[in-house]
Formats: sequence, C-alpha cells, structure tokens
Amino acid sequence: MIRWRYGTVTGVRGGWRGCTELEVDVEAREGEDAFACRGLAYDELVGVPEVGDRVLLNCNAIAKGLGTGGYALVVAVPDRLPADVDEPGHIVKARYTPLQAMRLAVDEDDSPHRAAVEACEDLGGMPVVVADLHSALAPVLAGIHATVPEARVAYIMTDGGSLPAWFSRQLDQLSDRLCTTVTAGQCFGGDLEATNVHNALIAARVVGGADIAIVAQGPGNLGTGTVWGFSGTAAGEAVNAAAVLGGRPVASLRISEGDARERHRGISHHSMTAYAKVALASADVPVPDELPADLEGKIRRQLAELPERHRQIEIDCSGLVEAMEALPVKLSTMGRGLDRDRVYFIAAAAAGRHAAQIAPRRE
Repeated sequence: MIRWRYGTVTGVRGGWRGCTELEVDVEAREGEDAFACRGLAYDELVGVPEVGDRVLLNCNAIAKGLGTGGYALVVAVPDRLPADVDEPGHIVKARYTPLQAMRLAVDEDDSPHRAAVEACEDLGGMPVVVADLHSALAPVLAGIHATVPEARVAYIMTDGGSLPAWFSRQLDQLSDRLCTTVTAGQCFGGDLEATNVHNALIAARVVGGADIAIVAQGPGNLGTGTVWGFSGTAAGEAVNAAAVLGGRPVASLRISEGDARERHRGISHHSMTAYAKVALASADVPVPDELPADLEGKIRRQLAELPERHRQIEIDCSGLVEAMEALPVKLSTMGRGLDRDRVYFIAAAAAGRHAAQIAPRRE
C-alpha cells in the first residue's frame, strides 16, 4: 500500500505556508536504483527538514506518476524529531492514520468560539458558492471581488482531495483576499477547524465575519469515470447543508471546452450528478452569457435536464477575464489554463459574480 523509502535531503527548494519543498536523494532498494526527486514536508507534522537530514518517505506518488501530488512525502525526520507542542484541542483529523493530527475545532468545549457557533441558528441568507474542483476557488473569488471589491469571503475546504490545506499553493497566494479558511471534516490546517461542513459554514459567518462562503475540496480530485464514483458528489451535499442552515446555495457549473473526455465536455457529469441527483435543496445556477459556439447547444440541452427546483440565472461576464488575469495565481485546471479552457474559468467566475450580487449588505 505504501512504497516506503529512505532518503537524504540535498537541498531546500523553498516553501509556502505550512510546507517545505525539498530536493531528496532516495536510497536504492533491492531491484531498484537510487534516484533524486522532489520531496514535501508538512512543517507542523514532521518539522522542517534541513540539508543532510535522513528522512522517511512515502513514494507512492512518484511511482504512480501523479501530477498534482507528484512528491515524495516526508513521513518523519527520524534522527531529529520536532518538539512536542502542548496546545488545546482534541479533535482528531486524518483519524487513525499514523499521522493523525490533534486540532482545536471551533465547535469543541475548549474553543473560544464555541458559544457563538452554538448560538447561530441561521446564516442570514449568506450566499454559499459550491464548486466541484479546488481550481474553481481563484476564479470564483475573482468574480466576487470584480463585482463587490469589499466583500468578505471565506473558503471552506472539504476533505475529498488533499487533507492538509497547506498543500495548496493557490490558497497561500490568495490568503490575503480571504477573511478566513475553515478546514472541515478530516482535512486540517485552515485558520479555523470544524467537524463538518455545517459548522464550518457557521464558523465562516459568525467567527470569520464572511459575507460569502466558497465550498470546494482541496487539490487532488478523485474520480473513477463512473456515475457516482467521484469526490465531487460532496458539492451536492454542500448545497443541502447551506440550504438547511438558511444560506443561499449557488451551484458553480463545471463546464469544459478543453477536456478531451466526453463526460466532461460541456457541463461535466460531475456537476450534473451533484446538482441533479445529490442536491435535494434548490440552488441558484449561474449560467455565463459567454459559451463556446460549438458546445452551446449541448450545454443548453444539459441545462434543461436540471431539476426545476434550481433557478438558472444568466450572468453578464464582462470584465471577468480581466479580473482573473489580475489574480496573483496562475489559473489551472487539469493542467489547462485560461487559454485552453476559457469557459471553465468563466463559469466559475460567473458564480462568484452572482453571489456578490445577491449577498445581503451588512449595516
């Protein structure tokens, strides 16, 4: 299940919040040559490795040639263990794995935010933009701030992809544009921790002071090509959670003109399943007024298949490309940028624009 290897740190490439990126020489095992590769250490879990450290590695991603997660992950620096940290909190994330982490959740007894979270009965109509992929975060955020620059936006990371929020460079680069990040369920490393999406939404509102929340999994979408076998079904569940808490769900469509797989061209089967079958509550479905000519007919037919409980709203997308191009991050989904899959990013930004337009104004 795990390809264990020892390696030696030969260089530190740099890092971002919560992560240190390394150059590692991996030791040979029987029938295998030694090799060099990139390594990644999560600082709060294993400490910060230094040049010359011997490290224990999980090399599954290297062996399988994974793109998003193509690192040898540092499991431990066995000869230089980090000091114990005595912090409050007993919520266990990544439970019963060898690297299970103890975190302070907003909804547990020791949290200074518990009373506020427990007292909140309603999100007050806060728009909740739900997206399938982590790559939607940046364009949704661009759409919001292109429309209402002062809007306070929270990101709620669900646990369908990466469990550590630290893995996301995009999240680090966008952090100054977010009022808070809440890691929900089994994922961890946000500004706030929550046991599930429901309390994460409440925390975004009453602790983070958010006007709008974005809910999406971390990097590393899981999909098997089957109707139900993908981690993005959680998008439909997030629609239900937002609705039951008195928020206003906004279903961001995953649309592609650049994906070679037929099931993702036009509106992805992920969006069709999540919003037509999993989401039992009604949601706003923003539809960009800019659609590829060769796919518009297919997209319109797919939109007609969505349940009548959802409200389809056409969105003026003028200025959204410029807003996305001004972001401090490189837009990318499945290795494709704005030039190769324009409609994907436009659709996500349109969802952000709609959320900004309907967000209740605070006094």
